[in-house]
Amino acid sequence: MGVSYQAILWNKSKKRYDLWMSLFIILVLAVFVLAQMTLHPSITIETLIIRATAFTAITLLHIILIIGPLCRLDSRFLPLLYNRRHLGVTMFLFALVHGLFCIIQFHTLGDTNPIASVFLSNQNYQEISEFPFQILGFLALVILLLMAATSHDFWLKNLTPRIWKGLHMAVYIAYALVVGHVALGTLQYESKPLYWVMLLGGFVVIAGLQIFTGLREVKRLRSTSEKTKDKFVKVCNFDDIEDSRAKIVTIGSENIAVFRYDGQISAVSNLCRHQLGPLGEGKIVDGCITCPWHGYQYFPHNGQSPPPFNEKLKTYEVNIRGNDVWVDPKPKPPGTFIQPAKLEGSAS
Repeated sequence: MGVSYQAILWNKSKKRYDLWMSLFIILVLAVFVLAQMTLHPSITIETLIIRATAFTAITLLHIILIIGPLCRLDSRFLPLLYNRRHLGVTMFLFALVHGLFCIIQFHTLGDTNPIASVFLSNQNYQEISEFPFQILGFLALVILLLMAATSHDFWLKNLTPRIWKGLHMAVYIAYALVVGHVALGTLQYESKPLYWVMLLGGFVVIAGLQIFTGLREVKRLRSTSEKTKDKFVKVCNFDDIEDSRAKIVTIGSENIAVFRYDGQISAVSNLCRHQLGPLGEGKIVDGCITCPWHGYQYFPHNGQSPPPFNEKLKTYEVNIRGNDVWVDPKPKPPGTFIQPAKLEGSAS
């Protein structure tokens, strides 16, 4: 978190993240280059750069797309999520180098504008074997460029989290274009099945994880609540919530995180104002709800970020009847103070 915008707010976590990322990329490049030079001794430096940057970019893209589902399955993967934008921008730079070298090598020898040549040099859309696959790669690169250019929190703040998140969900469109680009391009001329196995295997892993975690989330958020005449909804038993943790419930269209702390209950919106992260999967640290994604914090009783920050969450009225927790699903305006519900006999 930062009060003012900086290019990169360096800290120990980011430095460690980037160090491991750099070491991993160096390892991937070294193994791939060694394999190519062994299998193709006469390979040119231009072709080697094109292939190495493409392989590295696709590898990083697959890692980026599985981080989210893995974090939903096991919180130990969360450190990979904290600075995933560093990984995304790095992946784009490798894709950009790949694209530039391809355009220089294949589209600068004629008298047509190189960019126009990408779209005009081959228009055999009806033939799979001759499909203009380079167009798919170019469009994917444009999407990745938009994502990399808007990755900073300045754009997140000014575009609003919902619009920013929608823009960055286009990574799945880019991924589909990349798969088509590779399948209709390079792999058509590969006699070895290894690359096909890698491409299709990666697709199956990503799709499988996304579908599995999606179905799991739908099942978890399915409302099993009990409504009364006063509009309060029974959501759980007090003992169902671990201390300093939350239970996530969906009532109608409201996604709510019900937190237990110091023998009390408070309820706020489950969506972090930073990147719409799941606050209910975080915990209360130093008296503040702490988002598991990037550490944004809010007071549980009013949904406000501690000064000097000014983010605010919707809050919900709560009460405890016997040992049952009840929530009014009608939200209060963001930042509204709600008296926490206290379990009888507990000491705050």
